[in-house]
Amino acid sequence: MYHSGGCRGRRASSGRQEMENLQPGGKNAVGLAPPSFCVGRDFDEVFTTEDLQRRSSSDTVFQRMTEGRNQVEQWFISAKRADFNGIARRFHISPVLARLMRNRDLTTEEEMQRYLYGSLEDLYDPSLLKDAEKGVAIIKKKITEEKRIRIISDYDVDGVSSNYILYKGLSRCGAQVDYRIPDRIADGYGINEHLIDQAYEDGVDTVITCDNGIAAAPQIAYGNSLGMTFVVTDHHDVPFTEEDGVRREILPEASAVINPKQADCPYPFKNICGAVVVYKFIQLLYDAFGVDRRETEEFLEITAMATVCDVMILQDENRILVKEGLRRMNHTRIPGLRALIAANHLEEKKLTAYHLGFVLGPCINASGRLTTAKKALDLLLCTDISRCRDMAEELLELNAERKEMTRKGEEDAHAYLESTGYIHDKVLVVFLPDCHESIAGIIAGRIRECYNKPVFVITRTKEGLKGSGRSIETYHMYNEMVKVKDCFTKFGGHPMAAGLSMEEDRLPELRERLNANAKLTEEDFVKKVHIDIALPVSWLSEEFLSELDLLEPFGNGNQKPLFAQKGFYITGTRILGNTGRCLKMFLRDEEGYSMDAIYFGDTAHFFQDMEECCGKEETERLKKGLPSVIRMDCTYYPEINEWRGQKTMQIVVKNYRFNCGSSQKQTKNTGTYAEHRR
Repeated sequence: MYHSGGCRGRRASSGRQEMENLQPGGKNAVGLAPPSFCVGRDFDEVFTTEDLQRRSSSDTVFQRMTEGRNQVEQWFISAKRADFNGIARRFHISPVLARLMRNRDLTTEEEMQRYLYGSLEDLYDPSLLKDAEKGVAIIKKKITEEKRIRIISDYDVDGVSSNYILYKGLSRCGAQVDYRIPDRIADGYGINEHLIDQAYEDGVDTVITCDNGIAAAPQIAYGNSLGMTFVVTDHHDVPFTEEDGVRREILPEASAVINPKQADCPYPFKNICGAVVVYKFIQLLYDAFGVDRRETEEFLEITAMATVCDVMILQDENRILVKEGLRRMNHTRIPGLRALIAANHLEEKKLTAYHLGFVLGPCINASGRLTTAKKALDLLLCTDISRCRDMAEELLELNAERKEMTRKGEEDAHAYLESTGYIHDKVLVVFLPDCHESIAGIIAGRIRECYNKPVFVITRTKEGLKGSGRSIETYHMYNEMVKVKDCFTKFGGHPMAAGLSMEEDRLPELRERLNANAKLTEEDFVKKVHIDIALPVSWLSEEFLSELDLLEPFGNGNQKPLFAQKGFYITGTRILGNTGRCLKMFLRDEEGYSMDAIYFGDTAHFFQDMEECCGKEETERLKKGLPSVIRMDCTYYPEINEWRGQKTMQIVVKNYRFNCGSSQKQTKNTGTYAEHRR
C-alpha cells in the first residue's frame, strides 16, 4: 500500500531519538553490502558470523530507533535463503530478482512461474465458491420468469464496481434489473429495512447484494417475511458468536450466500474483493445462458480497480487480475473510465496500481462520500462521450473538495490526541464531532500511519455516532470489536479496517474497554522496515530497472522492493516546487559513484533531523552548497526520471538516518516512510 511521507511533524514522544548499536563492540549497525557486491555471490556474505548467529530465522536487524518523534522504527535486512543463481537461470532473470521473489515468500517453481507469468488461465474455478452455482440457478430462474431483480451494493469503489459488473452481466443475460446504492448519510452501510421496503413497493421480486449482506441477517429475515428472494454476494468477514473458544458463524437466511470467507467454502483463495466475487458469479451465469465466458474479460479493468482500492493483497489470483486489468486500462472500451483517465491527465502514462488506488479510485469514492455513489456508477455505465467528460470533471472536483476536508480533519485529529493525552493509549479512539463521516476512514488511516497504532475516528451524526477504524498487523480489528459488540448499534469489517455506529454515551466505555482488552506491547508499535537487499547504487542500470517491472503490480502484499546503502555524502540539495514536500539531493558514495536522489516528505523536518544530528553549522553549509561532513544512510527504490526528453537514473529515498564525519553521531530519524506519489 502507498503511504504519504511522515506524519506532519507530530511528536509521539519527547526527547532525542537514539539508535541502538547492534554490531559487536557497539560502534556500528549491521553493515550493508560493500561496493564490491556482485549478484553472483551469496547475499549473506555481507554480514559477520556474529550477526548471522544473532539474527532471527528470516531477518537481520540493521538499525533500531528506540524513540521517535513520529514513531519508532526498526530496519531489517531480509535473510531468506535459496539457490538464487539457480532460480535466475531457470527463469532467465538476474539473481537479484530471484532474491526479491524469495523475499516475497515464493518457494516453489510453480509459485514463481505463476508470479512472473500468471495468466487468466491460472485463475480458480468459480464453481468452487460455496453457493455460487445455487445462486446462478436462482437468478437464471428469475430471469426466465421475467421477475424484477434489484442490485444493492456498497457505496465505495468495490461496491460501485461490483454493482457495475452485476448490472452489465445480468443485462447481458436478459434480466429485468435495476440498481440501488445506499446513501452513506441517510442509509448507512449495506442493505437495510428502508431499502427492502422500497424494493417491495417497486415490485422487486429478488434482491442480489454485492460487497455487503453477510452481516445483514435481521434485514434479510425481514425481507423473507415479505416473500422476497435474496442472494448475497460479499467478501467481508462473517459475523460470529464465541462460547468456550468455539465460534459459530451467524449467516443471513438468504437463498444463496456467496462469500469465500465462510468456514466451509472450498474456494482456495479467500482474499478477493466483492467485485471479484461477482466477476466469478457472472462467469457461471454466462455459462448457464450459453454466453461465451470470455466476454467477462470486459470487466477486468473494473475488477482490477476494485481489488486495489479495497486494499486486497496483490498475491495469487488478485495479482493476475490486477495485472490483466492494468494491461487493458490504457485502451479500455468503457467510455466513462476513459473520461476519468483523461480528466486526470493520464492518457499518455503507463497506468499502475498507484493510479488506481490514489488517482482514479478516490474520484469514484468522492461521489459516495460527499454526494451519492450513483454519480460514479452512472459514469461507468454512460456511453455518451460528451456527457462522460462532464461527469468525470464533476467527480474530479468532488475529490479536490474531499482532499481539503481530509487535510483539516487530520490536523484536528492530531490536536485532539495531544490535548487529551489519549496519544499514549494503545488503541487510539479519536472523537471529531464535526468531521464529515465519509472521511473518517481516511483520517484514521493517516493517523495509523503516523503512530503505528490501531485507530478509530468517530464523528457525530443525526443518528448518533459513526466511525471507521484502521489497524496494524498485530491487531485484528474486527475480532476485537466482537469482544465489545454491545457498545455498538451496528459494526462490521476486516482485520485491518472496520466501520461502526453507536450511541454517544457509550464512547468513554468503548475507549476504556478496547484499551483494557488490547494485548499490544510496545514492540507491536514499532514500525518494521524490511529491506530486501543491500544494493549499492553503482550496480543499478536501466536493464535492471526494466527487469523490476516483472514484479509489478505493487501494493498490499507485494510491496515495491526496498534497497539500502550506507555512507552517502550529500553534495547538494534543492527544494522543488512550493509545497516543501519534494527535495532533490545529489549523493556520492564512498567509492566516488554519484547518484541523484529525490525525497518526498516534509523537507523542514528532514533538515531539522539533520541539524539535530550534525549541528546547525554543518546543515547550513550543506544548504549553501559548501563542502560538508554530513553523511546519510538510506533505503531507496530506483527509477528513471524523464525531463524534457532526457532520461536520468535516480533513487527515491524512503527512510534515512544521518551521521556526521568521524563522530558517527546518529540522527533521531523521524520514522518517515515517504512513498513516491505522482
